[in-house]
Amino acid sequence: MIRRRHVLAGGLAIPFVAKGQTKARVVVVGGGFGGATAARFLRQYDPTLDVTLLEPNHTFIACPFSNMVVAGERELAAQRFGYDAVRSDGINLVRAIAMSVDPAARTVSASNGASLSYDRLIVSPGIDIVWGGLPGYDEAAASKMPHAWKAGEQTLLLRQQLREMPDGGVVVMSVPPNPYRCPPGPYERASLIAWYLKTHKPKSKILVLDAKDVFSKQKLFQNAWKRLYPDTLEWVSLSDGGNVTRVDPATRTFETDFGSHPADVGIVVPPQRAGAIAATAGVADRSGWCPIDPVTFESRLVPGIHVIGDAAIAGAMPKSAFAANAQGKVCAAAVAALLRGEKPQEPRLINTCYSLAAPDYGFSVAGVYRPVNGVLTDIEGAGGTSPLDAPDSQRMQEAQYGDRWFATITAEVFG
Repeated sequence: MIRRRHVLAGGLAIPFVAKGQTKARVVVVGGGFGGATAARFLRQYDPTLDVTLLEPNHTFIACPFSNMVVAGERELAAQRFGYDAVRSDGINLVRAIAMSVDPAARTVSASNGASLSYDRLIVSPGIDIVWGGLPGYDEAAASKMPHAWKAGEQTLLLRQQLREMPDGGVVVMSVPPNPYRCPPGPYERASLIAWYLKTHKPKSKILVLDAKDVFSKQKLFQNAWKRLYPDTLEWVSLSDGGNVTRVDPATRTFETDFGSHPADVGIVVPPQRAGAIAATAGVADRSGWCPIDPVTFESRLVPGIHVIGDAAIAGAMPKSAFAANAQGKVCAAAVAALLRGEKPQEPRLINTCYSLAAPDYGFSVAGVYRPVNGVLTDIEGAGGTSPLDAPDSQRMQEAQYGDRWFATITAEVFG
């Protein structure tokens, strides 16, 4: 048996493994931008740690730039990344699903029958769709009205439906209230579909029905729509009757309080919550998301478990790939410190998000965050957005910057 001393962190007894004792064990659940980053940086911060990554898939399919796949300007193969580099870092890679967590025994039960012991657990489960959260939209409905909010088969299904739609058809997309993965994602998708329609099916239109009046990068997107797609894309806000109350997959019809909108291609961005293991482990609250300490990303509900990425309630920090990557690094540093019996340093986290309104028309927003009164808060004046009046040359340059950012982050996490 490993003998443990205890230190106090946030009022909770936190075990750590003292020098000279058996290696400390960290299990990471989920091999996306957050989990794979955390696993690799744990080994960098402390090469003596025994790190296990629990991930069922042989390849990871990235969501950033998947809207370019929908628009036919990128292949899904460019979104796929393997785990050879993760394994080469000395990380134990277990290809299985995390089925349950026993916080008292500090074990994770996997779908392959394994029971993995941990001193610290990092959970990065991404999102799950709340089937039925929008009346009429269940798992079967996704085969008729794709969400494509988890990149892969759904992405290809949506692209196929767009290709098969006759010129003059109508695409309708519903957007839910916050929070959900990638706040500007629906508006980038609408933009790139509008670009596809304008280029290949000029008699067609896309209608965006939104449950919000305000959205991420709104002025930048609306300026782009006015300039690029004045006759192709229509956005209907919550105040103007855009809130979808029900869908009928059989007829691809979207119902609002003020009318019905039949579609030739129907896209539902559905309500979401943290991945299933978060609820099973007891780290998700009634909202479906996971409250965390902003310094360590330790769960506020279950000690010894840390939550990063889309599943976490991260205050002002959005749910994005860049955010998950940044949180993975901060969480790894905090876990390594805690296992040494040290106090983690207060972090500064950065998020940069690039969006495309056309393949050669991009813009971005950046933010810097710090813990204030128990939540991650914007550092005023430290971030910013692309200028509204930027020339086409700058929009093209930002599209190129976005492409380079994607190559850089995927190389760091998976390369």
